[in-house]
Amino acid sequence: MRSIAFADFLIGLGILFVLEGLMFAASPSWMRKAMKSAIATPDNILRAVGIGSAVAGLILIWVMRRPI
Repeated sequence: MRSIAFADFLIGLGILFVLEGLMFAASPSWMRKAMKSAIATPDNILRAVGIGSAVAGLILIWVMRRPI
């Protein structure tokens, strides 16, 4: 039997794949430019943006899942 947390994780992963796929399907040239820009961005900036996104995502999950 799967846990609710694991099911939520798989739903979130599925949503991520859908959004990423839609971005590549809608504008492949823009996504190519975004990837080139990411390659040119220094590691410390990418790391800070990644940590910030992860923290924002955790806060969003916490806010949505907490009892009212």
